[in-house]
Amino acid sequence: MMLTLGMFVFMRQSLPYQSLQRSADYQWPSNSRVGKRDAFQFLGPGDDKITLTGDLYPEMTGGRLSMLALYAMADEGRAWPLISGTGTIYGMFVITNVSETGTVFFADGSPRKISFTLSLTRVDDSLAALYGDIGKQAESLVGKAGNVLSLVGG
Repeated sequence: MMLTLGMFVFMRQSLPYQSLQRSADYQWPSNSRVGKRDAFQFLGPGDDKITLTGDLYPEMTGGRLSMLALYAMADEGRAWPLISGTGTIYGMFVITNVSETGTVFFADGSPRKISFTLSLTRVDDSLAALYGDIGKQAESLVGKAGNVLSLVGG
């Protein structure tokens, strides 16, 4: 496992990325002063963004279904926990952009190579907010699993 976004696992068989770029902004507005340099004040963290890029080869790695799963997650409009394979918790992230380019096509028009870019933006205020959202998501999953079991049992 390379990374997880919610329940989606980035790995060689699903969506292996070749590049992870992280950009964290910090807010330092300035105030002009007469005869002196501007005074700066730290207002806190700004945007925290992660961009994943890579190439898929559907014959060997994930393909169209992996991309469709990301589109479905983005359509949900929810924040998802982002956790690295080493256990680093990045926080709660929303999908702000999914981009793909298919090239080198089979006879049926499906691409042999899919280049993708996934843009994520952090939306939580703290790790305490992260744990609260994970708890809500777990409750939702347990409830849905119970509903499925009752349908299967009935």
